[in-house]
Amino acid sequence: MRRWAFLLRPSWLALIVVVLAFAYLCFTVLAPWQLGKNTKTSRENAQIAQSLQADPVPVTSVLPKQDSAAPDAQWRLVTATGHYLSEGQVLARLRVVDGQPAFEVLVPFAVDDGPTVLVNRGYVRPIQASGVPEIAPVPDNEVTIVARLRDSEGLARGKEPLRQDGTQQVYSINIEQISQLTGIPLTGSYLQLIGDQPGGLGELALPHLDAGPFLSYGIQWISFGIIAPLGLGYFAYAEIRQRRREKAAKDAAAAAPDKPVSTEDKLADRYGRRH
Repeated sequence: MRRWAFLLRPSWLALIVVVLAFAYLCFTVLAPWQLGKNTKTSRENAQIAQSLQADPVPVTSVLPKQDSAAPDAQWRLVTATGHYLSEGQVLARLRVVDGQPAFEVLVPFAVDDGPTVLVNRGYVRPIQASGVPEIAPVPDNEVTIVARLRDSEGLARGKEPLRQDGTQQVYSINIEQISQLTGIPLTGSYLQLIGDQPGGLGELALPHLDAGPFLSYGIQWISFGIIAPLGLGYFAYAEIRQRRREKAAKDAAAAAPDKPVSTEDKLADRYGRRH
């Protein structure tokens, strides 16, 4: 075991800790993070592709009650007849549409003989830096809309809702938060209007059906988690081999007999060599 004693030196201990911590993060954080994004993207792509081939269905068939949600039917086209509740209008700020900043306009919609759902009317561009532009009002009569089901978003960390230019604004389309702000109960999924609908604004396009690089990134992190300990083992083995060579050379030098000194060399050492 003495040959492995060098691993207990502070420099090697620090290296071992760093390598093992890196490998642990690869397998428990980094790889699952990328693979999870790949799973989410693939699921969303499948839902979008399926929605493009399906006819619209009544919203009450997927959101029959006020506490209903339809995560498995995201992007599905639905129809809804009812009226907008304009007093509950909220803006989602800091959105990006076609690479430019935008507000997304959100309004509750009371479905006839059904629940109240949140409707994303579409987007408007801010004036100047972040000022709210004039927004066309929603129809005040009963209308029928066609929209796509969407899942509620997670809360934006560290960003609280605010009121600006007389309008309530949020940083994410989180239905629970918007329901608390407006005081209007809302279903767990919301609706995103397609083009040319009553109350619609700038149409939000469907995401591109691209799985992205997440799967390859996840595999890379797994590979790094495997390679790092193997590399540590290789360097430790290389260190042992080098120490063996040095010890062998030292032992050979110590075991070699002294070379006999000739008379000429003795006289040269005594009287000095002639040049």
